[in-house]
Amino acid sequence: MEAVEDVKVEALTAASQFVKPLRMHYRQDKKDKIWDLVSLHDSVSVILFNTDRQVLVLVRQFRPAVYYNSVPEEGRQASGHVDTSKYPGCSGITLELCAGIVDKKVSLEEMAQLEALEECGYDVPLKNFDHVKTFRSGVGVSGDRQTMFYAEVTDKMKVTEGGGLEAEGELIEVVEMGLQEVKELMAKPEITAPVGLLFALTWFLQHKAPSNTTTTAT
Repeated sequence: MEAVEDVKVEALTAASQFVKPLRMHYRQDKKDKIWDLVSLHDSVSVILFNTDRQVLVLVRQFRPAVYYNSVPEEGRQASGHVDTSKYPGCSGITLELCAGIVDKKVSLEEMAQLEALEECGYDVPLKNFDHVKTFRSGVGVSGDRQTMFYAEVTDKMKVTEGGGLEAEGELIEVVEMGLQEVKELMAKPEITAPVGLLFALTWFLQHKAPSNTTTTAT
């Protein structure tokens, strides 16, 4: 996963099925303004908790945007190439919830169900998906809407190894974290992860973590 090579970054000139760069002109309080933004698909994410083994099921994957923004200005060559011997792919590996864009005409619960199967290998009944929160991501750039669900799973629901769809270029590692590991992760001063994961873990520890794992004040 971390063996990233031959990196070159260039301006997006052709149409993309995922990202649409735009410039918005508007007037606010009688002042003319402009704002550069991108139009993205809405998305779903899932907090998966395996009740048999008391672990959260997360994913790790390489995110080009995270990688590029981890490379300092002096490391971005005029040609667009990046020296991966100096800036290895590990700096673009993120820890995330199981998630995916909404690109099918099905319910959001069905999209979450599909992502849980494709990415993590769990065939989860629709009735197991509980809505947690719907919120906006990337408010300064995209403002896309993400809907987060919580679902409890068992070992019997694990039907494949997961890992994403190779045909779509996905390369995903399934990660299981015990409750103490989650607490230790949350205590770190910096985490290579989206803010949605931090919210999800905080919500889980507050609302769903088994009571025998929490500390009782005396």
